[in-house]
Amino acid sequence: MSQLTRRRALGAAATALTGLALTGFARTAGASGPRTAGQHPEEHSGHSGHDGPQSFSETFQGRRIQGAPSDGGGHHGGHGGGYSVRIDGEELHVMRNADGTWISVVNHYETFANPRAVTRAAVIELQGAQLVPLV
Repeated sequence: MSQLTRRRALGAAATALTGLALTGFARTAGASGPRTAGQHPEEHSGHSGHDGPQSFSETFQGRRIQGAPSDGGGHHGGHGGGYSVRIDGEELHVMRNADGTWISVVNHYETFANPRAVTRAAVIELQGAQLVPLV
C-alpha cells in the first residue's frame, strides 16, 4: 500500500496549480482572441465573411509583401490553407492552425491573427536578410 509522501503531495499540488493556471490562461486567450503588435482594427479577423483571409499587396519596411488565396496544391501540399504569401517574390511558407491563427517557417513558435500579420512579423525577423526558398 502506498503512503502519501511529501514529494507526492507537492507534486500533486504543483500539477493542480498548473492545470488551474492553464485553464485560466485558455479562458483569457479565448475571450480576447489572438493579438499581434501593430495589428490594425480592420485586420482583427483577417477574413471577409467566411471566404478566408483577404488578399494584400504592400511595401512593409522596404520589402514587397503579397498574399492571396491559392489553389492549396502547391509544392507544400496545401498546408497554408489555400493561401500563398511572398516576400520580395520569394514564397514564405505559412500554415493555418486549427484555432484559426497563422504561423510561418520564420516565426514557427509565434501565432498571428492573419497572413498579413505573420508576413509582417517575418519581415521584421529577417532583419533585411533574403528569404531562402524551401526545397
